[in-house]
Amino acid sequence: MCFAEGLAEKMEIPVDDHNLIRLRATETQTHKSRFSRFEIMQAVFTLANPEALSNKHILLVDDVVTTGSTLEACGTALLKAEGTKLSTATIACAE
Repeated sequence: MCFAEGLAEKMEIPVDDHNLIRLRATETQTHKSRFSRFEIMQAVFTLANPEALSNKHILLVDDVVTTGSTLEACGTALLKAEGTKLSTATIACAE
């Protein structure tokens, strides 16, 4: 959250940390294959209020990207809001 807040402050844009909701907890994915991570993350996220994001350009922020499965799952949920555009920002990418 600190990363997102710092970006938002510098970019002078708001942070919405309540609309994207995790529906269920997932076990650690550290030792799973890329495909397993993708499967696990399907339908994990939803939007509490999609109308609030309609026709907005959203910056989805994550600290570390490993396979991208979390970003993809979050992005899929965010893009269900009508007219939404999506960009992503991360601090690091794991190999």
